[in-house]
Amino acid sequence: MKKVVLLGDSIRLIGYGNKVEEMLKDRFAVWQPEDNCRFAKYTLRMLFDFRQEIENADVIHWNNGLWDACDIFGDGPFTPVEEYVSNMLRIADLLLQYGKKVIFATTTPTHPDYPYHTIERIRSYNEALVPLLRERGIAVNDLFSVMEDHRLDGICEDQIHLNQLGIELCAAQTVRSILEALGE
Repeated sequence: MKKVVLLGDSIRLIGYGNKVEEMLKDRFAVWQPEDNCRFAKYTLRMLFDFRQEIENADVIHWNNGLWDACDIFGDGPFTPVEEYVSNMLRIADLLLQYGKKVIFATTTPTHPDYPYHTIERIRSYNEALVPLLRERGIAVNDLFSVMEDHRLDGICEDQIHLNQLGIELCAAQTVRSILEALGE
């Protein structure tokens, strides 16, 4: 049975991850950590712990970005974009060693009223990273575009996480992306 790994922050953990696993479990072995992979540097560190679980995966689907681009203190993003890109490229290079195919899911937008993010900043983080990942042969699952028109009806009351509509939309897109990577 082919193995699919899902890595990522809370958009995966309490969002699309369980729905994707439910949709794929009859055809694939799906593994995802019970841990929120948070920001890129945290995920980078956790790859050491997750390595045994993710090695030889047929597909690794991964996201990071909401924590990194977040301006929680009012003095700029938690992770400056240059550091974010550097950390993400290190993660990408390791995942390419561990798995057969790697997919990156772009960072989703938040509700327009969420005080710690702007759609422009999230878009700029995605735009800084995606071309460099594509150069490495990493497929891109554009969840940003999926959710861009659903910032009012696809995000829950906390203004950052996906509600049931957002989960359904992102899970369906993620499954399509995984099946495409597997040639199915």
